[in-house]
Amino acid sequence: MIAIISDIHGNFPALQAVMGEIERIGCEKIISLGDVAGYYCQLNECIHLLRQKDVPNVMGNHDYYMVQNQPCPRSNAANDLLRYQRAHITSDHFEWLRASAQKIECNGASFVHGGWRDPLDEYLTVVSEEYFRDEGATYFFSGHTHVQSLKILGKICHCNPGSVGQPRDNNPKAAFALFDGKKVYLKRVDYDIDKIAVAMENCGFNRYFYQGLYTGREIGSQQTGVGHSQELEEG
Repeated sequence: MIAIISDIHGNFPALQAVMGEIERIGCEKIISLGDVAGYYCQLNECIHLLRQKDVPNVMGNHDYYMVQNQPCPRSNAANDLLRYQRAHITSDHFEWLRASAQKIECNGASFVHGGWRDPLDEYLTVVSEEYFRDEGATYFFSGHTHVQSLKILGKICHCNPGSVGQPRDNNPKAAFALFDGKKVYLKRVDYDIDKIAVAMENCGFNRYFYQGLYTGREIGSQQTGVGHSQELEEG
């Protein structure tokens, strides 16, 4: 059994809960679909746990912004956290993130962060069997949208495991998926959101940055007039 996780975004309590459930299930392998970086303040803790568990990571767009020292073009809030993370990430964790693969292929499956036309930043909100026809696999896994989904398209299966660290499908439970080589299972798990909220406050980030976690929504979707950019955040 393979566990597929994605879009952790520095939310360590969410990752801990997911990894605990994965351990309870007894998965042989875990694959991360990227965006370990961005949005929340515990990037070092997240990378340390992934490295402990020998989890390979696909490069996400926020991971790329981090290692290339580039801003996110869509989100001032994301850039606030990227600046914080750049100032605090350890050198060995930075090198681990920089070594992330663009794509992973194993067990008849293909894993990317965004899509197969643009692995970093393609949003697969609508998928078709034709889209995957020449990609050389049967099972396809991608993240980036923060919305958990599973679609059977003829002989093709596409799964978005959803987001561990910032779900955006109106369900605050941390999301992930399981793959047994023939079938995909969508999973959710509760975690203590107050823990990441307190960590964010202790690092100087107010409710604007974390309140959406309580309802499974993106940053900026529920509060205005707090002194930060009010745009809705994109993965």
